[in-house]
Amino acid sequence: MLLSAEDRQREAAIDALLLILLIIVLVVAGVAVYLLVRKRKAPAAPSGPVDPFADKDSDALRGDPRALKAGDIVDIFGDTYTVRGSLRLKEGGYQWSEHLLDTAKGTRKWLSVEEDPDLELVLWTETPGIPAPGGKEIEHDGKRFRLDESGNAQYLSEATTGLTPSGTLAYHDYVAEDGTRLSFEDFGESGKKEAAIGQVLYRSAIMIYPQSPS
Repeated sequence: MLLSAEDRQREAAIDALLLILLIIVLVVAGVAVYLLVRKRKAPAAPSGPVDPFADKDSDALRGDPRALKAGDIVDIFGDTYTVRGSLRLKEGGYQWSEHLLDTAKGTRKWLSVEEDPDLELVLWTETPGIPAPGGKEIEHDGKRFRLDESGNAQYLSEATTGLTPSGTLAYHDYVAEDGTRLSFEDFGESGKKEAAIGQVLYRSAIMIYPQSPS
């Protein structure tokens, strides 16, 4: 049976298409095999020294306080706060952060986050009527606080903090025998001076709900 010229052209086109598909399949298969062999031969990435006390599980489960930023939601002892803004502070080679927390009812506190070398979280409540700083000891509310450290730091302000975008901070930090903190902060040119009582928090006391950037 003789094929017409049209049929022969159709068969030739089909053969050409099948050949092209076969070539594509062979190329894809070859690339897949190459990648698989390369992956098997690639040396494992060396793992550097790891802090045996680093609590990565808590960070994954409860959020990482070191990554806090404006807009994040923080739950502390059942109270829900929104991070209004943050201060990034630096003194020499040492850095830490302070975050302004605000509830829907207008209750404001500060949360300091620092590593020295372990992670330390302190919830600060502004407290009027505390004697001026400067001495080695201060008595307040039946507790005796001893001077722990003092100094001057540079800060950068993010979002809403009530402070200028950048400036300097003079501080005096005191500690009571039960671990309660007392801090004085003087922001110099901004005219803001604040005394606050600080409660050291366990890592498990905080739950963080990071907000995606807009």
